[in-house]
Amino acid sequence: MRTTALVIGGGATGVGVARDLALRGVDTTLVERGALAAGTTGRSHGVLHSGARYAETDSDDAAACLAENRILRDIAPACIEETGGYFLHLDGDDPDYFERKRTACEELGMAVETLSGAAFRERVPEASPAVERALAVPDAVVSPARLVVANAHAARDAGATLHTHAPVEDIHVDGGEIDRVDVGGRLDATIRADTVVNATGPWAEECAALAGVSVPMRPTRGVMVAVPNPGVDAVLNRCRPPADGDIVVPRADEAVLGTTSVAVGDPDDFERTDAEVERTVAECAAMCPGVDAPVRRTYWGVRPLYAPDEAARGDARAISRDFALLGHRDEGAAGLYTIVGGKLTTYRRMAEATADRVCDRLGVSAACRTAERPLPGADDPAELDGLLDEFGVDAPADGR
Repeated sequence: MRTTALVIGGGATGVGVARDLALRGVDTTLVERGALAAGTTGRSHGVLHSGARYAETDSDDAAACLAENRILRDIAPACIEETGGYFLHLDGDDPDYFERKRTACEELGMAVETLSGAAFRERVPEASPAVERALAVPDAVVSPARLVVANAHAARDAGATLHTHAPVEDIHVDGGEIDRVDVGGRLDATIRADTVVNATGPWAEECAALAGVSVPMRPTRGVMVAVPNPGVDAVLNRCRPPADGDIVVPRADEAVLGTTSVAVGDPDDFERTDAEVERTVAECAAMCPGVDAPVRRTYWGVRPLYAPDEAARGDARAISRDFALLGHRDEGAAGLYTIVGGKLTTYRRMAEATADRVCDRLGVSAACRTAERPLPGADDPAELDGLLDEFGVDAPADGR
């Protein structure tokens, strides 16, 4: 088989890259070892971040979140539930931290509102009496499953070819250039490509090693706990430095509680502890007592954290949530690119940056159009839901 660009990975970033390249006229093929969204994308908590979570620690990343939040509302409204969000200051929390976050959000140009505890409980009666004040921010909830199938459908319509259950078995380099990729599973073929994109999330280090190059990762596991929704209709964030059990996400009749952050050696084989589930429920119940209820289900995701700085690897929560785009020419694998880190909210921006680099190599001058072009089914959730089984999406975040 022959293709101009081969994308490895069928999460949001991978299908986003395939869509972007195909729209620029690049002959593009995507391979995914399992089902679409089966990795980090489908196991996230599904928050469309406003940037408030990172505002006081990483203003550039926060600004990117805010910009992409606005873009996705325009191009993919059927994938988004306009819940709004709040950062909650509880009795005993650091008041200076609340002020720093509010100031940082305002400096980004974010529309925020400060509410007293009583005023907040008028909006969210299920909230704890311990909430002293709240900062309203433009968070929302996104459906990872719908977002992935919308991008996959758009990529296919633009000419891309997508293969699921097609694991990469080897990547061959010849004369310092990417040459071909052996793919097993249902495809069972060798694909020759002018350029290859490694968009495999927490598996990026393993994938890169097949080509003899290095991508130092520090993947961390996190649990999501789904309980009956006691009536919460907005994203609730604890206004403190990131810690276990600091977010409650409404999803129809469920509230998804998250999360933990524990380093893992193997993204496919890691421990899942009852203690993390119990701690997550207890911490979230401090914000909203009604979520301390029988657990309906749990699912675990692995964050694709890029950690080139050995000194930072000991504290996973200190590793940047921004993305990194790596070219491997200096390691003797020109034409191979790795996109790691980031988050679901910024998947489109990550895809654009990657497609820009690929097109530079290929001599393609077409500009990115994904920020203005609506995704398929933009205003029709039923159309997207009809595609879920066709594409075989695996997304526990959506209950699939």
